Amino acid sequence: MRYFLFLFLSLHLVASTLHLATSTNPSRLNPILATDSSSSEIAGFLFNGLVKYDKDLSTIVGDLAKNFYFEDAKTLIFKLHENVKWHDGAKLSASDVVFTYNVLISSKISSPYSANFRFVQSVEAVDEFTVRVRYKEPYFKALEIWMMGILPQHLLKEEQNLMNSSFNTKPIGTGAYKLAQLEHSKNILLEAFDGYFEGRAKIDTISFHVIADPMTRFLMLKSGELDVGSIEPMQYERQLNNSFFEKFNIYETISQSYTYLGLNMRDEKFKNPKVREALSLAINREELTNILFFSHAKVCTGPFLPNTPAFNENVKAPKQNIQKAKELLKEAGYDVKNPFTFEIVTNTGNDIRINAAQILQYQLQKAGIIMNIRVMEWQAFLNTVVHPRKFEAVLLGWSLALMPDAYPLWHSSSAKLGGFNLVSYENKKVDELIEKGSSTINRDELGKIYKEIFKTINDDLPYLFLYIPDSITVVNKDIKNIEPSVIGIMHNQKDWEIEK
Repeated sequence: MRYFLFLFLSLHLVASTLHLATSTNPSRLNPILATDSSSSEIAGFLFNGLVKYDKDLSTIVGDLAKNFYFEDAKTLIFKLHENVKWHDGAKLSASDVVFTYNVLISSKISSPYSANFRFVQSVEAVDEFTVRVRYKEPYFKALEIWMMGILPQHLLKEEQNLMNSSFNTKPIGTGAYKLAQLEHSKNILLEAFDGYFEGRAKIDTISFHVIADPMTRFLMLKSGELDVGSIEPMQYERQLNNSFFEKFNIYETISQSYTYLGLNMRDEKFKNPKVREALSLAINREELTNILFFSHAKVCTGPFLPNTPAFNENVKAPKQNIQKAKELLKEAGYDVKNPFTFEIVTNTGNDIRINAAQILQYQLQKAGIIMNIRVMEWQAFLNTVVHPRKFEAVLLGWSLALMPDAYPLWHSSSAKLGGFNLVSYENKKVDELIEKGSSTINRDELGKIYKEIFKTINDDLPYLFLYIPDSITVVNKDIKNIEPSVIGIMHNQKDWEIEK
């Protein structure tokens, strides 16, 4: 008995834990309903898609699918691994893939990801481990949409209301980790899944600390209470000493995200294009990025990111022109006695975004524009402002794929509640270009279409595009096997080890 007790204690002592932080409570740990960054990040450890990008974003490789191929331009075959288990021990099969698709297209849920499957004609289980997907027409993201996490049919087939299901906070996936504990505003614990089909993760536990205050996250990182974290440029440049760099490795790349000021296009204030142009001309984007990021960011010029086929290098960011902004506002009926006034709303837990709002407020004031700022807790912000579209303007950001699908953000049909077209942007030309691009397989031709979408959106100014920050990630030097890549460092987290 003493021997077994000693053995248990020894195993407990050597168990490894990776300490991470998230700024908000996850809303739904369900891959088809996870729309906030916290939910998406954690769900990524719990669920797998059929395919995924390789670390260089150059090739799509199998995940739950051991191989895949096109029978013809409109028919895709997936062959699943035969040894995949759900966290409860049940076996993954083709019926789970069919079930996930049927849930996504069901009228019973509201998921922005459903739009990605609009070109699918049918999904069928050919046998226990083979899935056939037929498309209505050739689709440029026929493979990418199957990076979506797959759901367990055996647990959810009788679920009447998935939107409010207990599964969203007690998920069962196929991922390298399973949920062990979910304490809102405290701790979220993930445990390595012994039955993971690619072999057990080398780190036993991942502990997500829910910390809304960025300064607290930073102090915990400095003290070594967190193993991985993002740091801001000012912290990097001014608030760290040599002892920190002796403990942490630094990884810096351009992020796959941008920040924007979104204007509610259904609000009468912003329907006049002269007002939108005046707001844009009143902003000094170079000053904004220099103050916020030093040399660790780039000015954003449009809806798609640099170094992607969709980026239009001929579109330049407007230079600040206060006089022109005032003239446009006067033409629109605003002057000193009747100043243009509006409110922007943004969220807590992001000091840079809040500081950006204050800088914008100062810059716009030079053109006689009064901009009021409201800052809200993230979940309240999403539920009472963003999702119901109850705002004049929002300060937010998007993370994008290497080849983004413009449909969810920019097609007019995505302006409905539950969609990602938050500002209700509508342009028939853009709709037509998006639809044309959706069936364009040739990548060069697709790039031309997206460059035109880029320019048209930029001309319309539903967003005032602001900046693309660099991603600066620090990792405890005790963690080994990290492979930096364009998709970040977490792509091979399963293989990380902690050496003390």
